[in-house]
Amino acid sequence: MTEEQIAGLGPAFTEYLGGFRKCFSRLPTFKHLGTYCRGLMSDLPRKSVEPIALASGTVVRTLQEFIADHVWDQDAVLQRLQRRMVTRHLPAPGEKADELGVIGLIDETSVPKKGDKTPGVQRQYCGARGKIENCIVTVHLAVKHGAFLALLDSDLFLPEKSWDLDRKRCNHAHIPENITYRSKWLIALEQIDRATANGVRFDWLVFDEWYGGKPEFLFLLEERGKNYVCEVPANFMCWPSFPKYNSMQTPFAAKRVENAALRGKPFRSQPWQTIQLTRQTLPPQLWKIKAAQVHLQCDGREGEASRMPTDRTYWLIVARNPETAEVKYFVSNAPPQTSLTKLLKVAFCRWNVEHAFRLVKTEIGFGHFEGRSWLGLLRHMILCQVVMLFVAGQTNRLRGEKPGGDDGTDGPGVERRLPDLAAAPLSRRFGDRPHSRRDPISSSTPSSREAFADAISSKTQVAL
Repeated sequence: MTEEQIAGLGPAFTEYLGGFRKCFSRLPTFKHLGTYCRGLMSDLPRKSVEPIALASGTVVRTLQEFIADHVWDQDAVLQRLQRRMVTRHLPAPGEKADELGVIGLIDETSVPKKGDKTPGVQRQYCGARGKIENCIVTVHLAVKHGAFLALLDSDLFLPEKSWDLDRKRCNHAHIPENITYRSKWLIALEQIDRATANGVRFDWLVFDEWYGGKPEFLFLLEERGKNYVCEVPANFMCWPSFPKYNSMQTPFAAKRVENAALRGKPFRSQPWQTIQLTRQTLPPQLWKIKAAQVHLQCDGREGEASRMPTDRTYWLIVARNPETAEVKYFVSNAPPQTSLTKLLKVAFCRWNVEHAFRLVKTEIGFGHFEGRSWLGLLRHMILCQVVMLFVAGQTNRLRGEKPGGDDGTDGPGVERRLPDLAAAPLSRRFGDRPHSRRDPISSSTPSSREAFADAISSKTQVAL
């Protein structure tokens, strides 16, 4: 980046945050948004409230109250964030997109925590450590279109036994009564519905085998008109061909996908195809694949129908890496005429969500939240998304630009170190008024997110 490009980031960030002004009823509260978000973008080693406040000259208690107690509409911030993506970063209806279109990425991540006061914390599998650890788990929806990548939504997974059934503990963490345990795939479904309501149009949804192994989730996505390509576990059930009889006898029963891909009629005589997938920073990867149309098992539906095959067919793709011997199984509800290469490219886009997690954790302080408030944690995650969208937008804008005197060499250009906290005050663009009284404290009025959770819970009657 040139010095001019670096110098332009401060004003650009001020203007960007100005788009969220209407989410804050009072200007002093809005000014704290700039302080907090600039802190998340800084090079502070720890980006929790206290270091940000001390670096910016703000009273620590004031910034703590901003994130956990002050009155401002975090749901409106999320809504404006998603709508900004739609209008500025994603193709309009009818506009030609890239080869793969708009891809929604569903996944969860974990953050190790000490103590037992952080909302949702308990000993559970921690992907960041690869073992059972004291941590919180959050569920996320990201979006990818071409080189653009950003987080769309974030939610805390609330464990059932240690939290949901202990409402006294929930009250201490200020968790509303209607925020209860929901399976992670139900949380993801809520996030997809919220994004769709804000105008996000997904050409594809991708997710790992934990979500793919929930047939209820797949059927509910299909009811919403969403196309998906998902990894499924080896014990996922299907019929390689429609059974002649409705019977539990072995010749007519559903088969595990690993057995269907090995011995099923559509796969037995089919030769392996070789597909090469390019990767952003690593050499191309070769996969041997076979694919056929199969019938899924109607799990999650009531009565005898749960053991019946679906009327329509779905893609079952088995992919084998000849170098590592790794085998993956994918299921998709895409039309039968869809290009197999395209399906594989979409499926392997899922790794981008891991890149998004690395970015928000290492550069934006996603895992640095230190507090005991559910609302504070939710707001912290949303503001991390706000910062990430700015970074993604500026990255796209600057990608490919070169200094005016560039002679084609790859050596480092002249770059200037950014200050710890950019100091451009938001009040310059929106006026100022004296902070004559404390910011109002949030009331107990349910947010739209809580109302949304109530609505979807009443409509979705499926097994967890």
